[in-house]
Amino acid sequence: MGKKEKLIKRLLARPKDFTFGELTTLLGHFDYKISSSGKTSGSRTMFRDNNGNRIHVHKPHPDNILKTYQIDDIIENLKGRGLL
Repeated sequence: MGKKEKLIKRLLARPKDFTFGELTTLLGHFDYKISSSGKTSGSRTMFRDNNGNRIHVHKPHPDNILKTYQIDDIIENLKGRGLL
């Protein structure tokens, strides 16, 4: 099982310790890149793929752990696009 498959399995298990870094790596496997909204974007982060699809996430702070609702939204978004 490759890194992509392990991250997908981990995401779908809805762990309490899924990090923003893991999300960035996973979305990178689906050709999503972080799109910067400028210097004042703060913790709002947008990932875009080559087709213009977007995933919005508030970067967690001070910890790097995503909230459960964020994980659920990401799963729903990726399933809706047929990626999961």
